[in-house]
Formats: sequence, structure tokens, C-alpha cells
Amino acid sequence: MSPSSVSRAPRAPVLVAAAVIVRDDAVLLTRRVASAHLGGFWELPGGKLEPGEAPEAAVVRECREECGVEVEVEGIFDVAFHRYEHKDVLLLFYACRIVAGEVQHLGVADHVWCPRAEVGRYRLPPADATVAAKIARSAGR
Repeated sequence: MSPSSVSRAPRAPVLVAAAVIVRDDAVLLTRRVASAHLGGFWELPGGKLEPGEAPEAAVVRECREECGVEVEVEGIFDVAFHRYEHKDVLLLFYACRIVAGEVQHLGVADHVWCPRAEVGRYRLPPADATVAAKIARSAGR
């Protein structure tokens, strides 16, 4: 049997919930700390679900813990799956709005309010490519 015909053992994907927060036609991007997986990349705020946690609750918690803002989840924006070498991730992107607080750098290295049409100019994780394109297409709407 050749190596190309051997399939990998199935592995459960890591569930991640992220917030798509738009204000004045700009989307909030946060920069991953250097010591993290994909350190230095820009991303939408969010993170892994804790055991038994609903994705919507994870988005609210992650925005509070990483950025110091309270968000309200408005609904699902997009879903993506990505296979990294050492793990698979299933990302649930939620449209959210900030209801309290200002963005702080509690668990992120930096943040930017990026014009939606320019989101592709930032170095994003491969798993965020499809949602970034969707955000860019929605600019001005």
C-alpha cells in the first residue's frame, strides 16, 4: 500500500467560536500573542469552547476575557473547517455587537478596526480565509 493511499485516523475537530464585530463598516481584528499557535497572525476575536459550553456563550466569554468587551450575539455569520497538520478545527463565526466596554489587550497583542474591504490585507490564519472573503464582499452594505 502506498503512503498516499493510507488515510489518517479520524480525529475530532477542535470547536472554535469567533465574533464578527462590525462598527462603521470596519471589522474588529485582534492579533494573537507571539507565544500562541499562529502567534502574530490577525484574527477575529474568539477561541475554543470549554467542555459543555454553547458556542454563543464561548463567543461572549472569549470577547470578555481577551478584549474586555461585552458582546451580544446576533446570529451565525459563517462556518468553516480547516485541517492543520496537528489538529482539525471547526470554526463557528457569529455576527456580534459590542454592548459595553472598550477594546483592551487582555489576551491579545493588539487590535485594529479594519475596513471590511481591506480585511484580506492582514495576515490571517488559513482557517479564516473564507470568512475574510465574505466580510470583504459585505463592505458597504
